[in-house]
Amino acid sequence: MKKKTRRLNFSKMHGLKNDFMVVETLTQDFFLTKQIIKNFSNRYTGIGFDQLLIIEPPIIKNTDFNYRIFNSNGIEVEQCGNGARCFAKFVYDKNFINKKKIIVSTKNRILILKIKNKNISVNIGSPEFQPKKIPFLSNKKKNFYTIYMNSKKIFFGVVSVGNPHCVLFVKDINNVSVKKIGSFLENHSMFPEKINVGFVQILNKNEILLRVFERGVGETKACGSGACAAVIIGIKNNKLSHSVKVHLKGGNILIKFNAKKNNIYMIGTAKHIYDGYINY
Repeated sequence: MKKKTRRLNFSKMHGLKNDFMVVETLTQDFFLTKQIIKNFSNRYTGIGFDQLLIIEPPIIKNTDFNYRIFNSNGIEVEQCGNGARCFAKFVYDKNFINKKKIIVSTKNRILILKIKNKNISVNIGSPEFQPKKIPFLSNKKKNFYTIYMNSKKIFFGVVSVGNPHCVLFVKDINNVSVKKIGSFLENHSMFPEKINVGFVQILNKNEILLRVFERGVGETKACGSGACAAVIIGIKNNKLSHSVKVHLKGGNILIKFNAKKNNIYMIGTAKHIYDGYINY
């Protein structure tokens, strides 16, 4: 018996070369499985992407949409800052909404997205430092924690900005074993839901270089939530100001922290690459 195929319309987008397959389920159905996502994400036989972004009807009062994110390995995650900017551009450009302030629910928080000419501002919300809420297995909240990798001590800060991150400050970002250290920390038992790992080189109080090893993905060209985490850990430890330009492999992004509101703002661009459809 011939297998029935489904047609799925999608857009390919990127934020600082962090690339996405964007699917709206407002006008079409999407049968979702872990294996289907893996097939779609394959850069040789599928579409190829770092994350799949799903746009759904609102499920919470006074929001415009629900926003779901899946890594290329098929695992659902809580947050993607670069994806949020692409989300805003997609729903506005495709006429699913006609206002430039968009409120979306995610797995664990509410995001406020604002379209300002070519830039899109994302209010990520408040950082979370309590170990249990990150989650991170520590009995005490500290500015820095240590883990031994073989016999070498690694110092890092930990924060959740909707998803969990640990942040390491390094002298030379081009002379650090991102894959080796990132994979070690991602899979460490102290991070029960795994962790995203950021490597930060401070240029000055208002400027940093950043590389991010994302859980379930590996190193990506850019990570918006990773940029937020890097800056907020730097601010917490008096290393950075409240407005920081972050240089990533894929481009630059501006992160601002409003201490009075305890909110992090990410400001950057989003790019549409092409529209297509796939039969699956």
